[in-house]
Amino acid sequence: MTRTDAPVTATTEESSIVAKLSTLDRYLAVWILLAMGVGLGLGRLIPGLGDALAKVEIGGISLPIAIGLLVMMYPVLAKVRYDKLDTVTGDKTLMVSSLVINWIVGPAVMFALAWIFLPDLPEYRTGLIIVGLARCIAMVIIWNDLACGDREAAAVLVALNSVFQVIAFSLLGWFYLDLLPQWLGLGNGQGLDVPVWHVALNVIVFLGIPLVAGYLTRRVGEKKMGREKYESNFLPKIGPWALYGLLFTIVILFALQGDAITSQPLDVVRIALPLLVYFAVMFFGSFLLGKAIGLSYERTTTLAFTAAGNNFELAIAVAIATFGVTSGQALAGVVGPLIEVPVLIGLVYVALAWRKNFAPTQLTTTAKES
Repeated sequence: MTRTDAPVTATTEESSIVAKLSTLDRYLAVWILLAMGVGLGLGRLIPGLGDALAKVEIGGISLPIAIGLLVMMYPVLAKVRYDKLDTVTGDKTLMVSSLVINWIVGPAVMFALAWIFLPDLPEYRTGLIIVGLARCIAMVIIWNDLACGDREAAAVLVALNSVFQVIAFSLLGWFYLDLLPQWLGLGNGQGLDVPVWHVALNVIVFLGIPLVAGYLTRRVGEKKMGREKYESNFLPKIGPWALYGLLFTIVILFALQGDAITSQPLDVVRIALPLLVYFAVMFFGSFLLGKAIGLSYERTTTLAFTAAGNNFELAIAVAIATFGVTSGQALAGVVGPLIEVPVLIGLVYVALAWRKNFAPTQLTTTAKES
């Protein structure tokens, strides 16, 4: 989706965005639904495809999914103005709000919804809680960019989530899956023993590699061709690859578990209901909070998408490693992106429609002095 960083008025904003959309962008929701359908169909029609794809992995990380995510994230991170990151880190309101929403509110909301909707299905309940603990560090970059959010803010908040993910994931897993259920008299919980190195490897692969590649590309590109040519000539050439990577990732992801998803439709519906509520609560709650505390449209959008998104690859990998590939926990992890992908692409259009509710002075990000 074409980004516009110059101030725009509410009356011209919608028409300018629509006019500048490429065919790929304009029908993105259609391509995503088709990719999901192709993946599910392949997983269902080709015996053993999911098992074959699952075996192509290193250290518990699926190589096909890793390739898709790296291709998806690289162009967006090559667009980031790394010389402007200090304007984000200086915005204490944004930073604190993101940390609280992602690491206190998000896991607590998913824990509550999992118990409310799935009190009789402990395996699915545990899988959903794991999804809630895995904060998004990859695909949120795409949703944010499509919604014309703040690229620099997204890069900083995703990096911040990554640090906390390494430090807090295992601890929060123990708290929400073992300690808290016992405190509340809900019965014995299920432990979650996840090595820190596994979470760290996930962060390095899905964020570290494309972040370094994007940073070096901009530094070298600006040095050799100048900023104006880099942004007007080079970036448009690599831009479409972000969406190609997204569509490839979706096909592979759903091909991996196509048979499991299509053979248990009622279970998928049971898992989907709390996920739908979760995405709505996290996105709309964070969006309204951002506007209420005076953030610009771009940073409000970034706050909302980083709050609503989840690291599905980490959640699925942890569920499979801990409980097995055929477990209910793994199925719940797979249903996560099945619901998240179409819902968040829909929320991209919701965010763009709400952009007109921001004052003209709130339509470009400015540094907050602290």
